[in-house]
Amino acid sequence: QLVESGGGSVEAGGSLRLSCAASGRTFSGYAMGWFRQAPGKEREFVAAVIQSGANTYYSDSVKDRFTISRDNAKNTVYLQMSNLKPEDTAVYYCAASSTYTTWRLYVGAQYDYWGQGTQVTVSS
Repeated sequence: QLVESGGGSVEAGGSLRLSCAASGRTFSGYAMGWFRQAPGKEREFVAAVIQSGANTYYSDSVKDRFTISRDNAKNTVYLQMSNLKPEDTAVYYCAASSTYTTWRLYVGAQYDYWGQGTQVTVSS
């Protein structure tokens, strides 16, 4: 089970940190990703981190503004979001994938488990 928290409303230029807590003893065996879906739009990849935390991947739209990290001891993955823009407004989902193949981290269908989502709203 994955449970997101930390969403909310913020003005443009502000920051938020999302957390995703995972239950179970195999968290370190899963790559973790964040996806988002805005109203009327398809779900899109935001960021991912491999099982060890050593490598991270980002979409071009959030690179240099967002940072994904994980704490395997706490079974938690984070998404630090800075310099937020109105176009970042969406429901953000964390997801877990058993893949060890880099390209699969960008594809939602390659993820095995999903959280319920948390709303992020950025006002101009």
